Amino acid sequence: MTFAMPYLYRFTIVVPCWNAADTLRETLASLESQTFGNWQALLIDDGSTDATPTLIAEAAARDPRFRALRNTGKGPSAARNLALHEARGEILSFCDADDLFDPTKLARMDATFQDASVAAAYGRIAFFDGARSRTQSSVPSEDLSVQMLLGENPVCTMSNVCVRSSVFAVTGGFDPEIVHNEDLEWLIRLVAEGHRVIGLDTLLVYYRTCAQGLSADLRAMRAGRAAAVKAAGHYGYAPSPAQEAIYLRYLARRALRTNAPPSVALRLAVAGVLKSPIGFFSDPFRGGATALAAVVALILPRPVRALLFAA
Repeated sequence: MTFAMPYLYRFTIVVPCWNAADTLRETLASLESQTFGNWQALLIDDGSTDATPTLIAEAAARDPRFRALRNTGKGPSAARNLALHEARGEILSFCDADDLFDPTKLARMDATFQDASVAAAYGRIAFFDGARSRTQSSVPSEDLSVQMLLGENPVCTMSNVCVRSSVFAVTGGFDPEIVHNEDLEWLIRLVAEGHRVIGLDTLLVYYRTCAQGLSADLRAMRAGRAAAVKAAGHYGYAPSPAQEAIYLRYLARRALRTNAPPSVALRLAVAGVLKSPIGFFSDPFRGGATALAAVVALILPRPVRALLFAA
């Protein structure tokens, strides 16, 4: 699969939307606030039953850089894969319909992609619940590797990724059968096939946490990761006990952030420590804080847990 040439834009922003009326206005405003203006955005309605199609139509009428598309009920992977045929930007930038871009994101990415060796890039994200944000991800100094991805994925969300359109085409896009952790499976294939992915140690995305969101479905996330691990196996990689422990630590932290029942976080933390104490506490602060929070959460009322741990 190839892209039409020449490219008409520096960036194509791909925004899959499903019943996103409560957040889509804010997301689109963050795109319109970009200090770098050479972009188009594909707004892909995936069978919404709320006001999402109306909001998309209004955006397209307001700004010709917004383009309305439909992908009725096929899921986020299939929606993002429309970029293989519809994008006219040299670089793809993915954004979920409830997340926000920092105003400088595209400008910083434009500078990053001046380096021809960079196939894809990401930055730090801030977790927020719609009103506040205090927790941020970290970015390793080294290029992204399969070993990193088999532990705690530093990219965190597709809203954090920019990738050259030509490289995305070579990978074939996302596996449409995977709904959870489809980004992890794709990233593993991307890196394992030799494409350079770098991290920028700067905040670029605000990632909305939601107890009802896909990322809160921990069981499905583990099933999706199993598909990603299988993909890694095709390239000769398998998670070590330490990497499994790091992943369980990540799930425990996710359970705390989304205010899942406290027993869930504790069970995941205990499983991680038993799998590999060295792995779980490879970051002593993160491991210790996760273990302590999982224990303390058992005695805290739900509103207090939400105040302490969410975002």
